Amino acid sequence: MESTQQIDTNTLRTWLETGKKVSVLDIRPIQERTEWFIPGSIYFNAYDKLKTNNPDALRGLYLDKTVPVVTICAGGKTAVIAAEMLQKQGFEAYSLQGGMKGWSLSWNIAKISFPGFEIIQFRRTGKGCLSYMVTSNQEAIVVDASLPIEAYQGILKKENLKLKHVIETHIHADHLSRSKQLAESSNATLNLPVPNKVNFDFMPVDDSTIFKIGNISIKAIQTPGHTLESTSYLISEKVLLTGDTLFINGVGRPDLKANQDEAIQKSKMLYQSLQKLLELDENIIILPAHTNKPVDFDNTPIQTTIGSVKKSVPLLQLNEADFIDTIQQRIPPTPANYLSIVEKNIRGDFGDINPVDLEAGANRCAVS
Repeated sequence: MESTQQIDTNTLRTWLETGKKVSVLDIRPIQERTEWFIPGSIYFNAYDKLKTNNPDALRGLYLDKTVPVVTICAGGKTAVIAAEMLQKQGFEAYSLQGGMKGWSLSWNIAKISFPGFEIIQFRRTGKGCLSYMVTSNQEAIVVDASLPIEAYQGILKKENLKLKHVIETHIHADHLSRSKQLAESSNATLNLPVPNKVNFDFMPVDDSTIFKIGNISIKAIQTPGHTLESTSYLISEKVLLTGDTLFINGVGRPDLKANQDEAIQKSKMLYQSLQKLLELDENIIILPAHTNKPVDFDNTPIQTTIGSVKKSVPLLQLNEADFIDTIQQRIPPTPANYLSIVEKNIRGDFGDINPVDLEAGANRCAVS
């Protein structure tokens, strides 16, 4: 075996998706592990010793030698040292190419079926981005495309679906939008909520917009606050795609690209938008655009209901003044590279950069 045997993100993703027995060994510093990790991975604090090639770096680590091991670090270099040490101990060991930066593009899906339509939830498990394909009578619509377009094209081809529309809930600040690419490659219409600052052509979405695919209707509901153009989508009166307005355990942050006065004003808008959504039927299922935890390969949709979120998210029980004060106190750290990502999404072109470099790191869209 070569001393630097590696596997790529797609290989590890396939192993986990198909249930192959594998030990995923995370050797990063604990603060990096705390922010984001691969579901089911084993943590061993060996980073500093591995960096100095200490032969005792993995002393005290006990793994099953009959199970392959994949070592993980931030960028893929230190994991090579760990894999080499394990190989010398008789393990079938690999390092993950590109480390957690490369893993940010890994994904899995979950399906939710209803009479007359189906929703496929695409989950970037390495980053927490959630996008959707809604299908009815062999027609489809994709919402918030965050993965390379081949992920969606593969499902469209496999299920023999015609993509009619590609839409977004807002301009994203933590990932590069693939919606324009997907629409162009599929001869579908690109539909974006207004007011919108992008530098390319699109069909505007406002409160009067209704999409029809197959046997169902999808109604746009403007929900400004996280961003000025933020929009939610009500599918057949049963499911609500909330974008970054409402999550299963929190609400959207109102501060990006805003000074303090603007953030307070956007917090007021967010409060009003949330009240509008909370007045809908309590049995409506909420599907957000992000989750703040790594997504397991378990085929279980990340979802809640309006009734459940009212009870489980304390922010939603506050009056407007207390909501605004609390939001301002709890705003999380600013996402990495968010200004550059927004700029690329406004231009609609990121062919001059490596998406993995720009998108690295966890999403920080929610306030809980």
